[in-house]
Amino acid sequence: MYSFIKRKIQYLNVPGKTADNAENVQEIMLTKNIQRNLASFSGEMGVDNDVVIRNFTFGRNNSVQAAVLYLDGLTDKQQVDKNIISQLLKNNTFDRDCDIKDIENYLASSGDMYLADSVDSMIGSCLSGNAALLFDGFDTALIIGCKYWEKRSVSEPQTEPVIRGPREGFTEDFITNLSLVRRKIKSSSLKAEFMTIGKRTKTKVCVLYIKDIADAKIVETIKGRLKRINTDAILETGYIEQYIEDFPLSIFHTTGYTEKPDVAAGKLLEGRIAIVVDGTPFVLTAPRLFAENFQTAEDYYVGSIYGSLIRILRFISYFIAIFAPAIYVALSTFHQELIPTSLLITMAKAREGVPLSAFFEALAMLIAFEILREAGLRLPRAVGQAISIVGALIMGDAAVAAGFVGSTIVIIIALAAVASFVVTLQIESVSILRLIMLFLAWLFGGYGIALGFLGLLIHLSNLKSYTVPFLGSIAPAEAKAMKDVFVRAPMTAMNTRELPAASGDADRGKGKRG
Repeated sequence: MYSFIKRKIQYLNVPGKTADNAENVQEIMLTKNIQRNLASFSGEMGVDNDVVIRNFTFGRNNSVQAAVLYLDGLTDKQQVDKNIISQLLKNNTFDRDCDIKDIENYLASSGDMYLADSVDSMIGSCLSGNAALLFDGFDTALIIGCKYWEKRSVSEPQTEPVIRGPREGFTEDFITNLSLVRRKIKSSSLKAEFMTIGKRTKTKVCVLYIKDIADAKIVETIKGRLKRINTDAILETGYIEQYIEDFPLSIFHTTGYTEKPDVAAGKLLEGRIAIVVDGTPFVLTAPRLFAENFQTAEDYYVGSIYGSLIRILRFISYFIAIFAPAIYVALSTFHQELIPTSLLITMAKAREGVPLSAFFEALAMLIAFEILREAGLRLPRAVGQAISIVGALIMGDAAVAAGFVGSTIVIIIALAAVASFVVTLQIESVSILRLIMLFLAWLFGGYGIALGFLGLLIHLSNLKSYTVPFLGSIAPAEAKAMKDVFVRAPMTAMNTRELPAASGDADRGKGKRG
């Protein structure tokens, strides 16, 4: 656990250093006196029990005094003992007049190596899992790559399950995630640009894109926003998303995310840019279009007819999830003449004796549903499922039996709740929009719903995702892209990239049958 925290907090709490003045503190340079260098290192790092300092001598007549420094839990101790200390102890040719480059060449098989000339850079290397090798008489340290920590193996992601398709998912390990994408796209055009964000966490971030497909302006826009992030901590992609989004206060996210390498690879091949962050299994993709909320990786692994049917079902479910409670309130309160007589009589019987109006009935049930959903998410999985199912059944049945609500509203809310889970990427916006539409229906009836829908369209039309219109794939100017919006055309028909995020190579191939 402690080594995990060390990985996250890779900035030193040196007395006098704060988030505001950390960059202005003068670096402590290494000297030729090894004891002074060790004292500086210990003064900066403190006396943490996971800080390991191994002093030893080697060379001709043991004339070279050395020390290896690393952090227990972040560094491979066996590699340090076998490839560094043991190798140097075997040597009897080096003396105090030797060159550090000779030692570096002698340990060439130990791993990646480079030189550091300051205490701060040496400490930063140790906090990243490397080992630092100090020698008496040299004012530079030899940094050797010996990173090792426990990590989760590649497994099926829980947030994006599939019936057909790859079942591997990203992990919290940065290099593993990059390799998973590289396995999907074996092209020299796939570029990876690295940077470090966070004054204290020093989190590694990688921007991935296919050079001859992605729009160069969008790539530069995203890299510029990442470089301008000025914060002390980046612990998850959600931090970065909130810093670089165009409309951070909108209920619609203009940056996508995925836990599946095949989805990330598919986005990259469409001209998107992926942002990989160390320490999280979620990879950001940008730009993000509204139509992407209704697309899944499995749409492209099944037949086009079935894929199109399921996609249309998602759009229908989205509208049901948002408007069903509002339409019920508007019809039962303002527009009873639009309800068939037999259905109106049935609804009246169901509401007989209910003390609440249709609006407060729906509002109470929605609040109860949100409470149950949150409880089911936060509790352990086995208990959470039991709470969600049993709680909904018991509370719904008890509320109807007690005459607190009518049975009709229970059916409407249940239908809206189930429909909201069909489009999982929009659960947040659905919960908010459903309440907004409900209030408008209570105040103005059907006219309120129409005004709310018009306002929603205006808001969506004004949104942009990194200079790309959020409704770009649905706009008339992009009519050719409609073959992959409401329906999924056959693969043989989707032989060009028409989405506005791609500006380079638009040709996927002729798409002929084999």
